[in-house]
Amino acid sequence: MNVLVVGPSWVGDTLIAQPLFQLLKQNHPKVEIDVLAPPWTQALLARMPEVRQSIVNPFGHGSLQLSARRQLGLRLRHQYQQAIVLPNSWKSALLPWHANIALRTGYTGEARWGLLNDRRQLDSLTHPQLVERYAALALPASASLPSRLPLPALISRPEQQQQIVQRLNLDLSKPVIALCPGAEYGTAKRWPAKHFATLAQALHARGATVWLIGSGKDQALAQHIMSESQNTCINLCGLTNIAEAVDLLAIARLIITNDSGLMHVSAAVGRPLIAIYGSSSPLFTPPLSPQATLVNLKLPCSPCFKRECPLGHLNCLHQITPEHLISQIDFDTLKLS
Repeated sequence: MNVLVVGPSWVGDTLIAQPLFQLLKQNHPKVEIDVLAPPWTQALLARMPEVRQSIVNPFGHGSLQLSARRQLGLRLRHQYQQAIVLPNSWKSALLPWHANIALRTGYTGEARWGLLNDRRQLDSLTHPQLVERYAALALPASASLPSRLPLPALISRPEQQQQIVQRLNLDLSKPVIALCPGAEYGTAKRWPAKHFATLAQALHARGATVWLIGSGKDQALAQHIMSESQNTCINLCGLTNIAEAVDLLAIARLIITNDSGLMHVSAAVGRPLIAIYGSSSPLFTPPLSPQATLVNLKLPCSPCFKRECPLGHLNCLHQITPEHLISQIDFDTLKLS
């Protein structure tokens, strides 16, 4: 059986979809899974052993391009027995319909009657987390999820790690702690740069090598942290692609991150992780790892799910002090003073 999954657009949601792929493989060992995905998530899908290949989704957010969707759907005809559509938008269900895939599974979403013929009604009480909502689509509508879902797990081989270490000329003689200060969603998910800088100085003083990891969009933020921390960390933001970031995070003894795509990547490489939450909630999309520690003040004004603080103070993040983060770290296990 060949299955086409119409994947999500966000990096984090792509990681959250991996348990769905794992359940498909468990229930149908010979299934072949292809994922229709935007270019920026394809390197992650290549690190998932369950995925045969990814197909570029060329349609940007909010773009209809009805004719182009039809043409791509026609090219995919006669290749798949089932499609699973993860986004809830009407347009995301068009391509499997044009491809005439026999079984088209997904939630009703934006009134997708007709486009989906295995249409599910979302029960947010039964499935409060996004990983549960995705994973349920791997099973028949009448089936219950297993008591424990498989966890995301990205491949990162020693030779891949060595290659990026050599390219960037990195020193691994001291324990590495990675800081991921960015968050694509907005400032209300970003712990203050001055707090990251204070934390970096404290970790450096205890004998750690501190890496700043993020995309090119995080370079200015990382430079600010570098300046505030008196250059006690190494700025790697923008120097890697997402696959190389996977390998660097897999090397780290500990990762400290905002609620971001790299938080979910960090969980999927199996490293100890401290995740900082401000305007968002860990109840819906927590890091899927038993090694994750969640830091969340649970103020009355949060979670507000806003990109910027509507009250102008961002207390949900500012009041999480570097000292509080340091108290969550097991320095003996990390072999630091």
